Amino acid sequence: MKIKELEQKLIEINVPEDVYSILKGGHPNEQYCINRDGDNWEVYYSERGNKTGLKMFNDEDAACEYFYKKVAKYAKIN
Repeated sequence: MKIKELEQKLIEINVPEDVYSILKGGHPNEQYCINRDGDNWEVYYSERGNKTGLKMFNDEDAACEYFYKKVAKYAKIN
């Protein structure tokens, strides 16, 4: 899965946008984040300026799959 597909899937399952940050960088408060760092991908939970549970990936697909599994549990079912 690539970033564009990840974004679309999160929209389709109604995950609130305030739960996650995709490629925005920085340390948003209380959001799951996925960012590119050179050739690597970072997935972490940002809380009070800290990266919690940081996982590094060298593959976009693996990072997106991991991020999706972390964030999908916040889907809003209509």
